[in-house]
Amino acid sequence: MIEDIEPPTLRLDRVTARLGDTTALDDVTLQLDSPRIAVIGANGSGKSTFARLLGGLSRPTSGTVHVHGVDTARETARLRRLVSIVFSNPDAQIVMPTVAEDVGFSLRGTSGSKGEIAERVARALEEFGLTALADRSAHELSGGQKQLLALCGAVIRRPALLIADEPTAYLDARNSAAVAGHLLRPEAGHQLVLVTHDLELAARCDVALLFDGGRVTAQGDPADVIASYRASLAT
Repeated sequence: MIEDIEPPTLRLDRVTARLGDTTALDDVTLQLDSPRIAVIGANGSGKSTFARLLGGLSRPTSGTVHVHGVDTARETARLRRLVSIVFSNPDAQIVMPTVAEDVGFSLRGTSGSKGEIAERVARALEEFGLTALADRSAHELSGGQKQLLALCGAVIRRPALLIADEPTAYLDARNSAAVAGHLLRPEAGHQLVLVTHDLELAARCDVALLFDGGRVTAQGDPADVIASYRASLAT
């Protein structure tokens, strides 16, 4: 349980982020409190930089980023307790030999007896359909199973914010649907920022942002934002 956090608001105030000579984000100001936020746009538009800033993996060159009242540059320990991140390549997140051990590793440093932690791991494995794979080598799973494992490890921490950066990029239709189902379930209990090229998946969110050239060029109802994106691609 995260104590003393503010309402689920993401706020960027005049944020610029430079990567070498490239301006990845350019003077972005946003305030977001929707439960499920889709982030769309072309490669290099600033989407992943936005996600990395929210997760504390990068710092803004100027401006401030707040996640549920926490300054991502100044309060990194509090931020780590608030946020879980899932990437497109699950191999970057799998660190333990077996499936059950990898899920349990996500709970390191949390309170609870060994029995309580084992019970949480068992429930999470069942929820994600991984119970039969509990003792399997985590690195020998299929791509879809690995992504479900990475997502399971992220969700078991009960984050206030889950950031998913292209989580279905390398998955077939069946596994994409499975991952999407877990990401978007209404009873999830966390805010979701979903960076994706899958416009059908983006349409299932509550609000969408369109990035272009490091700026937010459209924000609002996903259907309207997606239509704006499609129109820009046609010109």
